[in-house]
Amino acid sequence: MRKNSKLPKTLGKKIQKRRKEMELTQEELAEKIRMSRAYVGYIEQGRNAPSLEALEKIARALKTTASSLL
Repeated sequence: MRKNSKLPKTLGKKIQKRRKEMELTQEELAEKIRMSRAYVGYIEQGRNAPSLEALEKIARALKTTASSLL
């Protein structure tokens, strides 16, 4: 993925919005998907793009679909 790609930032904002709608902290989401809180933070900031597997875990934890986050 290109460094200046907007997808990671857009994805991160959608994940963060949905997480807040569900009243979850980053730490709570991280526990549900069995990843670190820092990794969740990096995804939400658009600094890291999650793998498809990680995106599926996040979508399940947020009770939505991966395609709705993209």
